[in-house]
Amino acid sequence: MNAHCFTYFKQDISQLALPEKFTYPFCYKTHPLALAASKQLQAQLAKIHLVDSKTQGRMYGVLVVRNESNELGYLSALSGNTNQTLSKEEHSVAFVPAIHQAKQKTDFELTTQAKINELNSHINELEASPQLALLTQELAQAKANYSEQLAHHQHTMRENKKSRKAKRAWLEAAELTADEYKTISIDLARASVTDKKALLAFKESSVSNIDKLQAQLTALTEEVSQLKKARKKLSAKLQKHYFKQYQMLNIHGETKDLTELFADTIQQKPPAGAGDCAAPKLLQYAFAHKLTPICMAEFWWGAQPKSEIRKHGHFYPSCQGKCQPILSHMLSGMAVDDNPLLENPAKNKDLEIVYQDEHLVVVNKPADFLSVPGKTIQDSVYSRIKARFPQATGSLIIHRLDMATSGLLMLALTERAHKHLQQQFINKEVSKRYVAIIEGELNKAQGEIRLPLRCDFNDRPRQMVCFEHGKYAETKWQVIEKIAGKTKVLLYPITGRTHQLRMHCAHPDGLNMPIVGDDLYGQSANRLHLHAQYLSFTHPISKERLTFELDAEF
Repeated sequence: MNAHCFTYFKQDISQLALPEKFTYPFCYKTHPLALAASKQLQAQLAKIHLVDSKTQGRMYGVLVVRNESNELGYLSALSGNTNQTLSKEEHSVAFVPAIHQAKQKTDFELTTQAKINELNSHINELEASPQLALLTQELAQAKANYSEQLAHHQHTMRENKKSRKAKRAWLEAAELTADEYKTISIDLARASVTDKKALLAFKESSVSNIDKLQAQLTALTEEVSQLKKARKKLSAKLQKHYFKQYQMLNIHGETKDLTELFADTIQQKPPAGAGDCAAPKLLQYAFAHKLTPICMAEFWWGAQPKSEIRKHGHFYPSCQGKCQPILSHMLSGMAVDDNPLLENPAKNKDLEIVYQDEHLVVVNKPADFLSVPGKTIQDSVYSRIKARFPQATGSLIIHRLDMATSGLLMLALTERAHKHLQQQFINKEVSKRYVAIIEGELNKAQGEIRLPLRCDFNDRPRQMVCFEHGKYAETKWQVIEKIAGKTKVLLYPITGRTHQLRMHCAHPDGLNMPIVGDDLYGQSANRLHLHAQYLSFTHPISKERLTFELDAEF
C-alpha cells in the first residue's frame, strides 16, 4: 500500500467544472471528474483484477480531492477488510489504507483472545467427552424404553379390563350363591386395582431413572452453556474494543468511534464490516492528510455476487446500513448536495382516473409517484384519492406499485369492497400483466423465474436473492419484440414480492438483464421502463368481471 495515495489525473481535466457541493453519497449522478478518476482506476484494475466468474467482484471507490498546493487529483479505495486481503498486484495501486490497521494487537486484544481460545478448548473438550455422548445415548434409550413399555402396560390393562367386563356380564347371568358372587366380584375389583398399581409403580420407577439421567446430562450441558455465555460476553467486549479503534474524522478534525456512531440506530451496535467500505476510507484519508474532498463515486468491478445485484462497471450509492451513520458524521460541516429522495417528483403530475364507482376506483399511476405516503413525502395515490373521495372508508389501498413503476392501480372506497378485493388477491383471482424494456436481447421466447427474495438489511430498500430466508417469488415472462439491443417483454407476477420483477430481470439466475432505467439494479435513465399494463378482477358488489388495459408511454 503506497504511503502517499494522492494520484494525479492523466487526462486533461481543465475543462471540467468543479461541483458546487460535495456528492450526496446515498443517491447521486456521477460527476464528470469522478467519472474521469474512475476510468483511470479501471484502466489499472483491468490489468490486476480479472473480470471472470472465478475472481470475486469488489466495490471500488474514488474521491476527487484538492491538495494544499491547490492541485486536483484523486484517491482510490476498495471495500472490505484490506489488512490481509490485498494481493501483490493490488499493492501496485495507490489504495488508501484501512482505517484501523490491525498490524499489532493490543495487550487487551491478546489477553481477551487468549481467554476466548481457552474457553473454546474447554467447550470443545466437554462437547466431545465420552460421558456426554454416553449420557445422551442412555437418556434417549431410557425414554424410548419408557414409551415402548408404557404402551405395553396400557395395552395389557385394556385387555384385562375387557376380560373383567366379560366376566362381570357372565357373573350377572350365572346362577351362583351369594357368597360365590361376592368372592368373584371382589377378585375382579382387586385385579383392577393391581393393574393400576403396577402401572403407577412402573411410571414412578421409569421417570425416576429418566430424571436421574437428565440431571446428570443437564449438569454437563449447563456447564457448556455457561461457558458459551462467558465466551459470548468476552467476544462482545473484544468487538466493542475493536470498533472503538475506528476513530472516524470529519472536516473539522472531530472524531467519533463506531460504537458512538451506531448507538442510536435500531441495532445499537455496528454491523460486521462497518468502517471498511470505500467511502469512509477515502474521506478518512483525505481529512487526515489535509486534502479537500470535491466529489466521489463508487463502482462494482468483476463478477456479480450470488445474492445482491452488482453489475460490472456500474456505479452504486453508499450502503445505508453500514455507511449512513458513519458518513453523516464524516460529512458534517461540509456543503453536500441535497438528498434528491426528499424532493417530491410527483409535485406537478396529475393522477388520471381510469374507472370509478361508489365502491372502487382504478387509476393510472405515473412513474415516480408514491402509492402510499413515505417517511418524508406525503403526496401519493393514497393521499390524493383520500382528498378526492372524502366519503371513502377503510384503508383504501389493496395493492401497490413501486414509486418508479407506472400503470394501473386499484383502490377500494368502502370497507366491504376492500375486504372482498383483498380476498381476491389472496386467492390469486386478480390477473396482472406488466410490460417492460430490458437491457439486452433475449434468446428464448418465454420462460419462468423462481428466485426467493428478501430485504438487503444493510442496504435498504434493495432486495436480494436468499434461498435460506427469502420468500418464494415466481414470475412468468414473454418476449414481444427486440429493439436495438434491448427487449420488450411481458411480465406476469405469480407472487407479489417487493421489487420482484426488477430483481428477476436483473439477477444472473433470472434474465440477467436489468430493466431500462432501473437505478437500483441497473443504470438510471429518464424513467424506469416498467408499466402495469393489464388488470382484471371481479367487482366486489356486482360480481361483474372488470378488465382494464393501458399502454405504456415508452
